[in-house]
Amino acid sequence: MTWRHATREEIYRYYAEEFPSYRDELPSFITAKGPKQYALAFREPHPVRKDGVPDKNFIRRDTWQTNTSGERTTAAFQEFDDVLEFIRHPARNDPLGRSNFALADPDLLDKPDPCPDAVYYALDHWERPWVLLVDIDAKDIARNRAAGTVSEDVDDRDNDALLNAAGILDAAPEGYPYAFEDIERAIEYGFELRDIFEDDFNAEETMVVYSGQGVHVYLLDTDPAHRYDAKSREVLNDLLQDTYGIPIDPVVTADRRRVARLPYSLHADVCSIVMPIESPTFDVRSATPEVLQS
Repeated sequence: MTWRHATREEIYRYYAEEFPSYRDELPSFITAKGPKQYALAFREPHPVRKDGVPDKNFIRRDTWQTNTSGERTTAAFQEFDDVLEFIRHPARNDPLGRSNFALADPDLLDKPDPCPDAVYYALDHWERPWVLLVDIDAKDIARNRAAGTVSEDVDDRDNDALLNAAGILDAAPEGYPYAFEDIERAIEYGFELRDIFEDDFNAEETMVVYSGQGVHVYLLDTDPAHRYDAKSREVLNDLLQDTYGIPIDPVVTADRRRVARLPYSLHADVCSIVMPIESPTFDVRSATPEVLQS
């Protein structure tokens, strides 16, 4: 099983050869102009055009320019192909164009084309309500499991010490702050949460997405009863954690500025495709890209 950092060449091959085949599988609300931003994380920081500005290893790009009233004026991406070109070659297709704060053209530098280690889209949206996503991370499950199994007599209780004492750092996948059983448990929690949304919140449209190191659970209903504002989300966070016992990252649910990994993008830290899944028995090995199997 491939569980390692993808190479630059593998990342480029994935977005050139395999990712385009998933374009028609993207959720309907993920379009060129719907999410308010797309964002990229780079493995190596890349310079911008303006002198004196630090190199960037994470950038956000608005999908629309707006006027002083916040109304949309000019689209940064006309079609999803434009988003794809931005992902493949960010510096050469930066929506900021020739602005001083755009990425520097690698042809003018002794610097390679920046490599998208991760691709994100904004949960805040132009054409529908703020998307409700709940993040369940295997790292959090592993940390909780370690804290519950390591003796209270162990003085050093920082994360690495706890994970090491619990044997998690030595368990497969070795060197990661979780074990495969923590990922499997995150997936199980994800489907438990989907059932809670459907049974207790009367949600009609939900989605569970394997994120590479856990799951994202979506409640996608857009009727007025499910237009969760910031205060409602804080209550929801407390309910999911305290009443239902679901180990979530509450910040992801409640922060309107958050971005999420784009479905079918590559989680380059673990060589896995971020993908919607239909069963708690999902086999993470099936998320290995074909370009990494050949």
